[in-house]
Amino acid sequence: MPEQLAPTYTWPRRSALVALLAAFIALALLTASGFGYRWQWWPLGTAFAMLRWGAWLGAAAMLLGLIAGGLSLRRKSGHFTALALIALIGGGVALAMPGQWLLKARDLPRIHDITTDPADPPAFVAIVPLRQSAPNPVGYDYAVNAEAQRQAYPDIQTMRLPVPSDQVFAAANLAVQQLGWQLVAADAEDGRIEATDTTRWFGFKDDVVVRIRAADDQTLVDVRSKSRVGKSDVGVNADRIRTFRKKLEKNLRLP
Repeated sequence: MPEQLAPTYTWPRRSALVALLAAFIALALLTASGFGYRWQWWPLGTAFAMLRWGAWLGAAAMLLGLIAGGLSLRRKSGHFTALALIALIGGGVALAMPGQWLLKARDLPRIHDITTDPADPPAFVAIVPLRQSAPNPVGYDYAVNAEAQRQAYPDIQTMRLPVPSDQVFAAANLAVQQLGWQLVAADAEDGRIEATDTTRWFGFKDDVVVRIRAADDQTLVDVRSKSRVGKSDVGVNADRIRTFRKKLEKNLRLP
């Protein structure tokens, strides 16, 4: 009887194991791509190639997982069904992350310098020496960025706060610390805070400058966030400004 039953489980077993292997390799490529670049094991081009291969393998793992799961259910092989499900989930994770980036990159402009005031963007001062070897120059390109940003991120605008400027500066400085950014400069007299935010996975360094100015009975707060590498930031800099804005408002206890 075992000899007769053995062929019945061959395809569910093989397909489940192959799907599981594909999912494991896909997740390994996904993880290694970012951390390997961050630890300077390979260049950015290699890291992105690993992401692409990981996404393709993730899709293959999902397909094989579905096939293996169907075969296992049909032949009532519970443990192979579990393996197929693990492969399906792992492949989905490996495909979802780069896939999400790709979809966002398709819908967003290829810019990496976002500011609440394109007409007069806050200038980097203390951070300039830190960007000497960065592929993206420190200057702001109005022709490339302003209109594209206006269409993609219409909510990124100057903050007008009914709070004295010294209180806003203190709250902004605290927000930088709370967000885990590396403080580079905090000049209260000039109303300027500069910091660097490092992404967790790839270790990309994006620079931020906050400008705080008194205007009549209000305080104007402008923020600029700029990537050191890459043509498109996939919305990261705009999201960073939004996060800072929420943290600042919370520190000032504004509604």
